[in-house]
Amino acid sequence: MTALAQRNARTGALALLLAVAMVGLGFAAVPLYRLFCQVTGFGGTTRMAVGAEAPGAIAGKTISVRFDANHRGDLPWSFAPEVRQQHIQLGARTVVNFVARNTSSDTTKGTATFNVTPTQAGQYFTKIQCFCFTEQTLKPGEAVRMPVTYFVDPRILDDPDARDIREITLSYTFYPVDEPEKQG
Repeated sequence: MTALAQRNARTGALALLLAVAMVGLGFAAVPLYRLFCQVTGFGGTTRMAVGAEAPGAIAGKTISVRFDANHRGDLPWSFAPEVRQQHIQLGARTVVNFVARNTSSDTTKGTATFNVTPTQAGQYFTKIQCFCFTEQTLKPGEAVRMPVTYFVDPRILDDPDARDIREITLSYTFYPVDEPEKQG
């Protein structure tokens, strides 16, 4: 094999390897971005600390947390928080409940996405337990009460971009889960 043919083969192999790597990164991009957002709080994504303990309430340091609940129009559910707003102490472990009801005559499945605004607060809003981590299945007319256990990290007071925040909004949107079509 000539030197030119060897260089062309090597270049072709590298191009093929690069293409395969890019396809792999394309498939991994969404889960990696989600993990990045959950770890850093980027873009208003809350932190997850499943099984963790809240640091403890800081006396005299409070913040208001507002709750928003939505569902996509083709999901036949009603969905709302039991309370629209809570005034909490920073660092305190707190629970809020949301209620979802299937208003159709069919069993339906949904999954929720979430967001925190203002986005600077996302890295300080930590969820310990949340229904958004699992798919929800509701039978016709069934209602379910779903808790969210959370705390707002007192370190928010040390962040010059977040220390003046007085209200955080935790927003959920439920989407239908499509069933895979059965072969047969």
